[in-house]
Amino acid sequence: MTPTVTMVAPDGVGDPLRPSGGNTYDRRLCQELAAAGWTVDLQQVPGTWPRADAESRLHLAAVLARPPGGASVLLDGLVALAAPEVVVPAGRRLRTVVVVHMPLDGAGEGAVLRSATAVVATSHWTRRWLLSRHRLDPARVHVAAPGVDPAPPAVGSPDGGSLLCVGAVVPEKGHDLLVAALASIADLPWRCVAVGSLDCDPAYVAGLRADIRAAGLVDRVELTGPLAGARLAAAYGAADVLVHASRAETYGMVVTEALARGLPVIACAVGGVPEALGTAPDGRPPGVLTPVDDVDALAGALRGWVTDAGLRRRLRAAAGSRRPELADWLATGHRVARVLEDVAA
Repeated sequence: MTPTVTMVAPDGVGDPLRPSGGNTYDRRLCQELAAAGWTVDLQQVPGTWPRADAESRLHLAAVLARPPGGASVLLDGLVALAAPEVVVPAGRRLRTVVVVHMPLDGAGEGAVLRSATAVVATSHWTRRWLLSRHRLDPARVHVAAPGVDPAPPAVGSPDGGSLLCVGAVVPEKGHDLLVAALASIADLPWRCVAVGSLDCDPAYVAGLRADIRAAGLVDRVELTGPLAGARLAAAYGAADVLVHASRAETYGMVVTEALARGLPVIACAVGGVPEALGTAPDGRPPGVLTPVDDVDALAGALRGWVTDAGLRRRLRAAAGSRRPELADWLATGHRVARVLEDVAA
């Protein structure tokens, strides 16, 4: 008998103009489960998740009422953790598995996770955080880190001055920190391309553009908006280094996407980012980690990258050695499939 699972995700999970790590994870998970022989019923719930209004909750309740009792249901945490009054009762009738991309730490989060048959965290850091924050049974909290697709190595340039930032332009991703750091190394030769949605927080984007103008960086910092497919691949391929100044990150899929191309990473040491960065087989880090929200430290790391050819060679070599160690999406699908099999047993 073919195993069946319902996947509940925010509306627009497959929209290339709304890229996010969570959307990519959900989409690829559905694909890998289907390839492994599962029948996957993807249900996309409309609403401005995680800020769920009454209508959004009604949509979610209707979706969770459809599967028969005892059915297995995967719920994206962005939806599940925002609607405890819907998800907790559903957990008494269904075998619910909540996939936590980013803890919301809101009222009812612990109740949702305790009501679930199992929890899937997308990093070991997230699992540790959930166990420390909520009274959860460790045996029910599993880790299935995001995979990454193989990619051709980026060629790189001799001077290392092509900087890439990938992520929605929102305060959590630290673009203001990045611009401040770049302003302090304006005496050096570099150019930064920032790829990511400009629609999530228009006021923040407007303030960022004002900061870029005030720093005299209009010709050196480009906000492209979201890119996907060949255009995103081309942005990675043209880069020398990924710069990720995020203030909150449970894993950091852009880190492994960069490493898959042999790109070193300069990032803030927040959440699961050190886990995603990892080390080369000889123990060398394929990048530089700086304290969160530390403009001077980030500027220092960027200055070191641009001015020190030896450092660039070492980091590129470590990133190249890290490439073959990265797990693919097949491994992610297998881990979640095992959780679902245990849940159904």
